[in-house]
Amino acid sequence: MDILLLDALIPEAMAWLETRHSVEYRPELADDLVALRKAAYKTRAIVFPQQTVVTRELLDFLPMLKAVGRLQAGTDNTSLEACNERGVTVVQASSAHVRSNAEYLLSSLLLLYRRGVVSALMGRRHPTTQVGRELHGSTVGILGLAPTARILAGMLTGLGVRVIGYDPAVHHTAPIWDLLKVQPVSLPDLVGQADAVSVQMPYAARFRGFVNDKLLASCKHGQLWVGISRSELFDQRALAAALCDGRMEACILDGAEAGFQGETSPLKGLKNLFVTPRLSSHTREARLRASWFVAHRIHEAISLQPDSESPFIKPIYVPAPAGLECQDVAPR
Repeated sequence: MDILLLDALIPEAMAWLETRHSVEYRPELADDLVALRKAAYKTRAIVFPQQTVVTRELLDFLPMLKAVGRLQAGTDNTSLEACNERGVTVVQASSAHVRSNAEYLLSSLLLLYRRGVVSALMGRRHPTTQVGRELHGSTVGILGLAPTARILAGMLTGLGVRVIGYDPAVHHTAPIWDLLKVQPVSLPDLVGQADAVSVQMPYAARFRGFVNDKLLASCKHGQLWVGISRSELFDQRALAAALCDGRMEACILDGAEAGFQGETSPLKGLKNLFVTPRLSSHTREARLRASWFVAHRIHEAISLQPDSESPFIKPIYVPAPAGLECQDVAPR
C-alpha cells in the first residue's frame, strides 16, 4: 500500500487520498508495533496517532517509508534526527488546533470565574455560596507566547480584560507585545498581579518544574490557573501547596503525564484541581484543518520524483505555518 492511516482523517480527506493512492485505515496497529512492522514493510507514508512513538528502531523496519504524518502538535513523539537520516519527511498539522486550544483556555477561565455554573449543571440545588466573578475588568497573565496565546490574547482584550504576559524566549521590547496588546512584565509580576494565569509554554527539558515554589510564592491570593502545556512544567509539590493554602483557588489543566495525580502524588484527591483528557484540540473544525493539511502534504511528499543529481528526495520537517491556523481545508 502507499499510505497507512493509524489515525483517522475526515472521510472527505481520506476519499481524496484514495483517488490518488492505495490507502488503508488500520487503527489497531497503533498499539501493536510488531504487527505494524509486518503490515507496513512496503508502505510509503504513515499517519500516526499521538500515542505511537516513531523511533529509530521502528524506522529500521520501514525501509520504503517516505513520509510520517501527525494530526497533533508536538515533536517529542517523533525522532526527527532519525527521519532526517533516512530521508523521511515529517508532516505535522501543528497550527490546526491553535484556535481550538485558545477557545478551550477561554472557556476554562470562564468556568473557573463562575464555578457555580458547573455545580448547577450537575444537579446541585444550591451549587455554591461563593459569589462568581466577571472576566471583564480583570487581569489575566499569559505565560508563554505560543501561537495559541496570540489568539487567546485577542479574545481576552475583546472582552475588556487587561492582559499581561511573560515568555522566557521573548524580550520585553519585542514588537509582538504591542501587536498583541499585551503588557510584558517580569515573571514575579505576572503571578503577583494576575487574577488568572493561562499557561501555554512549549515544553523543553530545561523547563521541567518551571512552575515551582519560588514562582508560586509570589502568587496573588485566590488566583485561577488554566493550561495546555505538558504537566512536567509544574512541580507537583509546589502546585499542591498553592492549591491547598489558598494562593490558587482552582486550576484546570488539559492532559497530564502518567503519575501526575497518581497514588504517590501530592495532587491526588485535590478537589480544586481539574484535569481533562487532552480535550483542547478536539473540535470538528480542528480535525478538518488538520486532516486536509496532512492529506495534501503526504500526497506531495510521496508523489515527488527524486532529483536527477540526488539519490533521494531531501527530507524536510513540514509543520503548519507558525502562528497561523491551517487554511488548507479544500480538496485540490
